[in-house]
Amino acid sequence: MIAKESVPELSAAEFSELINQKELNVIKFYAEWCMPCVMMGPIFEAVAEKQSKAKFGKVNIDESEKLAKEYDVETIPCTIFFKKGKEIDRITGSCSEDELQDKIKRNI
Repeated sequence: MIAKESVPELSAAEFSELINQKELNVIKFYAEWCMPCVMMGPIFEAVAEKQSKAKFGKVNIDESEKLAKEYDVETIPCTIFFKKGKEIDRITGSCSEDELQDKIKRNI
């Protein structure tokens, strides 16, 4: 049985609305064919469920190529941290749950 994912897939409009909020927003850029992205999925979901001080979303680069190019996403997975519409940090490639939690804590 596949676990239900709680992190929403964002359209360009939803992405823009989310990143312009004042709290920390954590956005994962990924592709369904990318094995590191697939492996990172459960980690991202687990952190999103535990973390109440940040909002989470994900962007499929195959469906939102323009957003990926706009934010210079060249390697996936790529997790970008936004506050008030501005990129404040990023993780390129896979990371552990602890690494993701630490990065969120440093950026809140």
